[in-house]
Amino acid sequence: MTTITSPQTNGLGQFFKNNRGVLFSIAGLIFLPFALTLLDGQSIGSMLANESGLSKFYQGLAIEIFILAIYALSYDLLFGITGLLSFGHAMFFGVGAYLTGIMLKSFSWGLLPIIGLVAVAGLVMALIFSIVLPRVKGITFALVTLGIAQVFYIVIQSREMADLAGAEIGLQGVTPPAYLNPVEQRLRFYYVGLVVLFGVYFLYKRFVDSPTGHVCVAIRENEDRATMLGFNTFYFKLVALTISSITAAFAGAMHGLFHPIIRPGIASSHYTIAALLMILMGGIGTLDGAIIGAATFKLLSFYLEKWFGGTSQVIIGVVYIMLVLFLPYGIVGTWKLRGVRLRDGWRDFLQRLKPSQTNND
Repeated sequence: MTTITSPQTNGLGQFFKNNRGVLFSIAGLIFLPFALTLLDGQSIGSMLANESGLSKFYQGLAIEIFILAIYALSYDLLFGITGLLSFGHAMFFGVGAYLTGIMLKSFSWGLLPIIGLVAVAGLVMALIFSIVLPRVKGITFALVTLGIAQVFYIVIQSREMADLAGAEIGLQGVTPPAYLNPVEQRLRFYYVGLVVLFGVYFLYKRFVDSPTGHVCVAIRENEDRATMLGFNTFYFKLVALTISSITAAFAGAMHGLFHPIIRPGIASSHYTIAALLMILMGGIGTLDGAIIGAATFKLLSFYLEKWFGGTSQVIIGVVYIMLVLFLPYGIVGTWKLRGVRLRDGWRDFLQRLKPSQTNND
């Protein structure tokens, strides 16, 4: 008797098969606060009541990783998938953070209007960057984006913006809504960050697997050939730039909600370099690598600063060099490459066995 399986069932099963590692990671992160609570000797009730302890501390550390991972994903789409090297990506993050902080502190806006404003700001910034897209490529585009971002970095530190943005000291005293306050509702913020991160991840994965995403990959590999095939590469790059900009602005908004002080350093070129380092460590163009790279970057920075203080930057630099030397495709990229080689080797081994088995028979 033949069992007929519906396409929906096949599609769902294929989804679980293709994403089982990610889904297991999500399940682990869902139960992580409870596991840490039990390890710390606390009761589940105290953790749900938001009392201080090991679980609450690591929830905060994980939230910072989630925010960085969303930011790294946005840069991976722009650079790793589409091949647009931008040195001004931190501007998107900074605009999202500062808009959120200013609207909360100075204008007492609600969270939903702020989200809408951040999305519009991300779109506007993408359009500003897109002005130079048809005219410059490669390192020239990177330098132009750096110049645009530096203008924003200077403006938010100017005296004229001191009342709103706090100048070089930063925007202080930002109070998020009570229902999402990271001090009083840390666990809720943790799960919101988790949902947003993997929501962005699966949306990005769907985009990369779509026809538009395939053209973006083709642009990264050889833009002239994509143009020769009849694609107007400007529009595809604009789509990728817009999605990346809005995503980075949302990551900045989460940063503004989580941190009571929004410092101008998040809009500097150093923060763009941080995004580049994260995807280099994880694996450029892998999406999974952006999340792994963000976690590695944050945990390395946190623990090395905790153990070694000021000398930690030297050690972090050495770690980066070692990763580039021994994992040239990043953690995830190297793992996937070796996995392909192992599968190919195993397939060749099985193919060689078949003739010998036939001859023996």
